[in-house]
Amino acid sequence: MATVAEQIGQELLSWERVEAHPHRFGGIEFRVGKREIGHLHGNHMADLPFPTKVRDQLVSEGRAQPHHLLKDSGWVSFYIRTSEDVSAVIELFRLNYGLAIHRGKRKSEE
Repeated sequence: MATVAEQIGQELLSWERVEAHPHRFGGIEFRVGKREIGHLHGNHMADLPFPTKVRDQLVSEGRAQPHHLLKDSGWVSFYIRTSEDVSAVIELFRLNYGLAIHRGKRKSEE
């Protein structure tokens, strides 16, 4: 059976233009082009960067917590505790993926 990180990685890497790279603080980082859409710290935590407004909404809805170190940034942390959390983490990555793709399209139109 695949680990949590492997399950999440397999899903993310099936999306167009998503690549995996070693993360500078350990774990694995996922990018769309040069933009990081988030990273995993093993099987227990994901960190994802969002615009501050989106981050505030995710935190207020209980979908994520402020980043464990960068509490005043747009970053969020998600602690993976159960197998059910895998789909919630993937949904956060999907949201950020959509933002990255939209931003890339907007820049190419300029």
